[in-house]
Amino acid sequence: MYLLYVLEQRRICKNSHLLACRESRNMSTAGKVIKCKAAVLWELEKPFSIEEVEVAPPKAYEVRIKIVATGICRSDDHVVHGSIVTPLPVILGHEAAGIVESVGEGVTMVKPGDKVIPLFIPQCGKCSVCKHPEANFCCQNDLNKPRGTLSDGSSRFTCKGKPILQFLGTSTFAQYTVVDEMSVAKIDAASPLEKVCLIGCGFSTGYGSAIKVAKVTQGSTCAVFGLGGVGLSVVMGCKAAGAARIIGVDINKDKFAKAKEVGATECINPQDYEKPIQEVLQEMSGGGVDFSFEVIGRLDTMISALLCCQKAYGVSVIVGVPPNSENISINPMLLLTGRTWKGAIFGGFKSKDAVPKLVADFMAKKFSLDSLITHVLPFEKINEGFELLRSGKSIRTILTF
Repeated sequence: MYLLYVLEQRRICKNSHLLACRESRNMSTAGKVIKCKAAVLWELEKPFSIEEVEVAPPKAYEVRIKIVATGICRSDDHVVHGSIVTPLPVILGHEAAGIVESVGEGVTMVKPGDKVIPLFIPQCGKCSVCKHPEANFCCQNDLNKPRGTLSDGSSRFTCKGKPILQFLGTSTFAQYTVVDEMSVAKIDAASPLEKVCLIGCGFSTGYGSAIKVAKVTQGSTCAVFGLGGVGLSVVMGCKAAGAARIIGVDINKDKFAKAKEVGATECINPQDYEKPIQEVLQEMSGGGVDFSFEVIGRLDTMISALLCCQKAYGVSVIVGVPPNSENISINPMLLLTGRTWKGAIFGGFKSKDAVPKLVADFMAKKFSLDSLITHVLPFEKINEGFELLRSGKSIRTILTF
C-alpha cells in the first residue's frame, strides 16, 4: 500500500512539472473560454455532480489558474449540509495549488506558468485590516456575507446555460478557476503542488493558531480538541513552539496514533470518562492547561475548551467553524478571572505575505505535510473522498486532475 502511495506521489510530481512547462510555453487558451470538468453542488445534502463547465477568461486584475491538486476540507462539507451558507448552485473547494494559465489586464504579481496557491482570505493591502500589523481578515473577504462572486459581483463559471457561483473567491473543485489578483500567492517553482496545496487552508489554519494566534510558549501544556487535519496541524504548531505536553482530545481513537506521530504526548477520549472532559483536563494539568484549541466547530466543545484552561492565565482559541446562526452563552466570570478567549481565520496569517514563506519553510524541511495526507484520489472520485472524511477514515484527501 505504501509503495503504491509513493509511486502515485512520483507520478503527480512529474505531471505537475510537465504542466508547469506546458502552461509557460503554450498560452493558446489565453483570452478564450475554457471548457473543463468541475464538481457542481446543485442542492444541499446531495452528492457533487461532475459537469462540463465553461470558464470565462480573467477580467482586469484577475488570474485564471489550472488547478493541479485540491484538498477536501471539512468547511466544504459544512456547505453541503447547510452549516455554512453560500448561494447555490456553486463550485466549492478552497484548498489547492495550481499553475497560472492566463492573467487579466493590470495583473503584475503573477504571470502565466507561475505555481500559485489560491487564497480564500484575500489580502488587498488597502483596507484597515490589511494595514493593521496583526490582523488578517481582509475586508474584501467573501466569508461574512457570501455573494458567490468575484470582487466585481459576477462569476466566471457557467454550466448548461446557467451561471454557477463561486466559493470564497476560489472554487478549486474545477480543472480551471478564476480568482482576483489579491486572492493568489506565487510560490516556489520547485514545490510539489500535491502537498503544498494544504498550505492553502488546513495546515496554515492549525499551525498558525498555535504559533501566531495563541503564541504557545516553551514548556507549556496544551489541549487540542479534534484531531483531524487542522487539529493535527495545531499539534505540529504546539510542538514547534516548544510545548512540553500536548494532549489530544477526540472520540475517534483511530486518530491517536497519527496525533502522537506529529507531536501529541498523550491522547484521551471523552467517552472514557464519567466526568466532564474539562474536569479531566484540569486534573491532568494541575489546575488547567496553558493553551487550549477547539478544532471541531461545536458549541459544547468550545465551552469545554475554555473551561479546561487555567482560569487566571489560560488562553483558549476557537479554530473550528461554528454552526451558522447559533449563539453561545457563558458566565462572564470565566473571563474576568484572567482567561483569554480568542479566534482567528487562516491561523492569523496575512495570506499573500505568509503563504510563500510557509511554502519556503516546507521546502527547507522545517515541517512535513506527509502525515496529514492519507488518501490521493482522481478528481472524479470527489464523492468518495467526502465519504472518507465523514466516516473519519481520512485526515486529508487530495484530489488530482
